[in-house]
Amino acid sequence: MSTTSLLEHWNRLKHAKSTSFLKRNMTELIFRQLKDRVTFHNGTLLDCIKGGCINLDSGCGMYASDPEAYDVFSEIFHPVIKDYHKVDQVSHPNPDFGDINNLGFGDLDPSKRYISSTRVRVGRSQAGFPFHPTAKLKDRIELESRAKNALETFSGELKGSYFPLGEMSKAKQHELTEDHFLYLQDNRFLGDANVYDDWPIGRGIFYNPAKTFLVWVNEEDHLRFISMQEGSDLGTVYKRLVTALKFVDENTDLKFAHHPNMGYLTYCPSNLGTTLRASVHIKIPCLAGQPYFHDFLEKYHLQVRGVNGVHTEMVGDVYDISNKRRLGLTEIQVVREMIKGVEAVLAEEKRLDGSDTTL
Repeated sequence: MSTTSLLEHWNRLKHAKSTSFLKRNMTELIFRQLKDRVTFHNGTLLDCIKGGCINLDSGCGMYASDPEAYDVFSEIFHPVIKDYHKVDQVSHPNPDFGDINNLGFGDLDPSKRYISSTRVRVGRSQAGFPFHPTAKLKDRIELESRAKNALETFSGELKGSYFPLGEMSKAKQHELTEDHFLYLQDNRFLGDANVYDDWPIGRGIFYNPAKTFLVWVNEEDHLRFISMQEGSDLGTVYKRLVTALKFVDENTDLKFAHHPNMGYLTYCPSNLGTTLRASVHIKIPCLAGQPYFHDFLEKYHLQVRGVNGVHTEMVGDVYDISNKRRLGLTEIQVVREMIKGVEAVLAEEKRLDGSDTTL
């Protein structure tokens, strides 16, 4: 892209009404400092901010062109990261998933009245590989090959099959989409940030027969590991995910991009650090109808999404509630923070619907 194109995008954002973290933190001085810098993979400032300049209703507004971009363009990434994650400095502890055989938590909703399903996911990037804006077709194909070889070594509960998206029948795609398992090429925010380049080559999904363990390949991140099941047994879901990640680390050639101050590196700065999002699909019509709903979630560092993912609408009274903070905490701390928040949500819903017998 030319410098003129970058200036056009910047001028559009600069004069627009936008609440994105990019808009809130980018200044003319920072722009001029960064406009001519280039990463090892030829990533530019335009690659990082284009999506947020096109979509003025973006939340974050930024993506990294490649792992190195977080350092090359640190003058804008660091303020955005601190603003989003509500931290005073960009720092992150060493990974700590806790003792998975003695977690101290399990079923969040034994009554099965409110929570319909639970999932925990993490994003991972293959070290040395570019992200979508700077990736070439050969990069996507090589990454898919490496991922497929590694994933097919799983055994036991995690053992499954890999399905390339380009070879998947329409019927299979429909089935997996209806079950909320498969990612789609339908998100304008991701599309304008180059996530769908060369689609569907290099993309696919791995899952076990029970569909409780899935891995997305080359969607937003290089890899997205997902543990999920119906009900609210977070302990089982979390343990399954940690077991899978440990196996990959110890038994495969996949090596994940990791930064001493930012943790695991992902395409979007909102997912840095642990990259971990623990979520429940929860029916909370009373709380959701309150004017203080979003303030209540913010108090407990929770975020709400539609059940079909980010930028999707709510379905009925069911909401996707998850932890918001991923940086500056260990994995086990993130999960415990999410548990505290969900417990507060459940308690408030029960108070409002009159089912709290402690009153």
